[in-house]
Amino acid sequence: MLTVTASFHFDHLVDFAPARADEILRTVPALPGVFALCGAKTDDQPYLTRTADLRRRMRRLLDPPESQSKRLNLREKVARVEYSVTGSEFESQLVLYHAAAALFGYAEARRRLKLHTPYFLRITMTNAHPRVYATNRLSKRGLGEMYGPFPSRVAAERYSDAVLDLFKLRRCYEDLEPYPEHPGCVYGEMKKCLEPCKMACTAEQYTAEAEAVKRFFDTRGESMIAQLAQERDEAAAAMEFERAAAIHAQWQKVKAAAAQADWLVRPVPCLRAVVVQAAAAGAEQREEAALFLLEGGCLSGPERLSTLGVRAVREQTSVGSSLFAQPLMLQAVPLEGEATATDSPEERAARVLAALQQDVSSTADLALVSDHLSMLRRWYYRPEKQRAGEIYFQNADGSWPVRKILRGAARVAIGEPKAMAETDRGAAKAAKERILGEGRVAAADEAAG
Repeated sequence: MLTVTASFHFDHLVDFAPARADEILRTVPALPGVFALCGAKTDDQPYLTRTADLRRRMRRLLDPPESQSKRLNLREKVARVEYSVTGSEFESQLVLYHAAAALFGYAEARRRLKLHTPYFLRITMTNAHPRVYATNRLSKRGLGEMYGPFPSRVAAERYSDAVLDLFKLRRCYEDLEPYPEHPGCVYGEMKKCLEPCKMACTAEQYTAEAEAVKRFFDTRGESMIAQLAQERDEAAAAMEFERAAAIHAQWQKVKAAAAQADWLVRPVPCLRAVVVQAAAAGAEQREEAALFLLEGGCLSGPERLSTLGVRAVREQTSVGSSLFAQPLMLQAVPLEGEATATDSPEERAARVLAALQQDVSSTADLALVSDHLSMLRRWYYRPEKQRAGEIYFQNADGSWPVRKILRGAARVAIGEPKAMAETDRGAAKAAKERILGEGRVAAADEAAG
């Protein structure tokens, strides 16, 4: 089990001897995973990597070398083979990171995996004159004021500009010392800033504007969208159509600004999500998915979730997605050897989520948060066709969308439902008429007899 601590151990450890190489390598599964080849001396640096086929990659490194071959061969230097089987590229990245951190330290793990702190937007509410800016520097004091991660600095600044166009918060970077003769800036001339530098507003007015911007970030624009929608409807009801049209234009602008940020963009302490991936192949070959928990910027897991009893995805191949198929997802199917007849998919999911929650460390280092968010950003911001797995965010009331997680786990473990075969209505009608005709003929013969 992976945790967010430096302690890490591979799932399998095998002593290696060149004379028994073929016998040993036959026991290694031909599955994706991460492995380390360790020497006999304590100061020997292990060979650590991930691969899509553990057995094939190890054979390339440990089989007898070919004559005059320049390929790397470690047959005579390896004393121990350690490996873990993984079910997805997401899990392989996480296992490789923790293994590298345990063997070489976190700095080397970051260098090997080419991890870089993602960009965030920070609103400095503790400042006398708050402002918003893009940054990739994490600090414990400002973690609650940081929103992200974004795929790049350009994306963060684009979202910041779109939001600030809706408000009058300052965009300058200087530490303000307001005085009436301050020259100001172009944003003040365009009436896009309250101009606190020239003391054109009170401290209370500027603080209220900053809090409005923070509410926009916290609610992903919903606070402003709901208010504008209500004002638009009231204006329309009062037959003030020109005013309603102006409010609707503003509503569309707010919607466009809010759409600049993905669902992953949240305050770092509030980043809570479940990532569903394919589970590593096991001996029992159950229909299981692997769940990872993102809590406060750190990843924990995987925990395996059985999809037994979650049949809605499969049933769609024959009965479609109508309502009468949905209760099948809630059938109580006992787990082999450990569950009772009352064990429902929801109860199994609740146990898995509770186990993931226990693995989360409350004292995570900022560098660890940065590394985990970097791996998450690398996976999340891929094109959807290239991003394997699914992600589910916590509900506003703090609960988890358990049914969505179960259906997502079933899709990952079982696969997407196949398209239903189209019915040839013409052939079906002809067959029906033929059968009815044969029935009428038989009835007539019977009556005649």
